[in-house]
Amino acid sequence: MKILMVCLGNICRSPLAEGILQNKINEAGLNWQVDSAGTNGYHVGEAPHRLTQKVARQHGIDISNQRARNFSTADFQKYDKIYAMADDVIDEIRHIAKDKFDTSKVDLIMNELYPGEGLDVFDPWYGGEDGYHEVYDMINAACDAIINNINKK
Repeated sequence: MKILMVCLGNICRSPLAEGILQNKINEAGLNWQVDSAGTNGYHVGEAPHRLTQKVARQHGIDISNQRARNFSTADFQKYDKIYAMADDVIDEIRHIAKDKFDTSKVDLIMNELYPGEGLDVFDPWYGGEDGYHEVYDMINAACDAIINNINKK
């Protein structure tokens, strides 16, 4: 199983999702791969946001070696599942991929926990540290659901 987490800048939500899911994959002894990307390219090559790293570290997860990269159409060939953090991210993925967009591979990450509800993981970039903790909790619960749901199949 190859999974890609996608947000806008690839410095807050998606690197946190990558780190959380990778940690859970390792703990479960699964042979899965996880990566992350962003749709806007503003932060390519940058490490995750300092508060994203801080919150991850507080949960025993080191994401400091991750670097932001752009989502590309080729990601549809490389990954089995692509999780977007929000509906606007799906719109951007669709715009980037054009006729290569594969609806069977793309979903909101929160739909794993709350199927069909279309809930977004809000972008903590615009707030304080509390928002990063809230985003961690949302993504952590969704990652538990990802592992449970995929293992049921």
